[in-house]
Amino acid sequence: MTEFRIYRNLEELPPDFWPSAITIGNFDGLHSGHRRIMRRVVEVARMNGWIPAALTFDPHPTRVVAPAKCPALLTTTEQRARLMREEGIEAVVILPFTPELSRFTPEQFIAEVVARRLRARAILVGYNFRFGANHAGDIDTLNALSGKYGYETEVVAGVQRRGLTVSSTAIRQLIRAGNVLLAGRFLERVYGIEGEIVQGRGIGSKQTVPTLNLAATAEVLPANGVYVTRTYDLDSSRVWDSVTNIGLRPTFGGDSLSIETFLLQPLTGDTPRRIRVEFLWRLRDERKFDSPEALKAQILKDVGRAQAFLRRIRRWVRPNPLLD
Repeated sequence: MTEFRIYRNLEELPPDFWPSAITIGNFDGLHSGHRRIMRRVVEVARMNGWIPAALTFDPHPTRVVAPAKCPALLTTTEQRARLMREEGIEAVVILPFTPELSRFTPEQFIAEVVARRLRARAILVGYNFRFGANHAGDIDTLNALSGKYGYETEVVAGVQRRGLTVSSTAIRQLIRAGNVLLAGRFLERVYGIEGEIVQGRGIGSKQTVPTLNLAATAEVLPANGVYVTRTYDLDSSRVWDSVTNIGLRPTFGGDSLSIETFLLQPLTGDTPRRIRVEFLWRLRDERKFDSPEALKAQILKDVGRAQAFLRRIRRWVRPNPLLD
């Protein structure tokens, strides 16, 4: 395996860039369907002595050509690159998506980017792949151009889970509905959000239980409610089992969204500055209680259910590559 490299434009590519087996797409979330494609790219590349590569875009193309239709993103480009590396991809090209690039015809894109600069000998994509101006290019276009530009085309089948085709859109819907357990199965990892710790209103430490208050930067948040979570200090190796509430704090008359995490193990040392909270299972809806004491009693019940759940699943939750 060669050294893993990220190239942020075509000018960073070395002139002697190896012949490659490559996949092309947005790959938001890097879910199980994307992973299947990546694994096949690595297989084909190793059989032929090529480099396994992935070409993705920043910003998301829809943000340039139709901003009002751009989906909320599950991952940043940096997170996608790290997940690709886990699957054996050795070169990730993050191509700036510009208005000029959006006007490339399918043949221009293949000729200028994929064949000439990336020296693609095999292009592997999903069944619904589209490319070029106005999405004019598809699988048939790839096949028609393959002889002229010296590459093979392979279409990798999608992945089915619970009778559904895994897709970024489906995962967004699951997360927003609170079904983080199934979303994790679609992703092949636990979904999480990251951000800085911010000062809360001090209610928890005085009237219920002390919490860490997260200012999340994620574009996709789980539905309001209470979740079994795992919390990571992004500046150290500390990790805690936890229970997290997303919502408006109705018991205290809250009117703004908050993300509050109660750690199930003692917080020793300094309070973390930045954390990642990963959502394992939804415990219940957020609701208004008659008193802080009633809310505190419910939180303690939530903790007991969370601990029982964590004992059951501890054996199969693997480390998240986004934390390496």
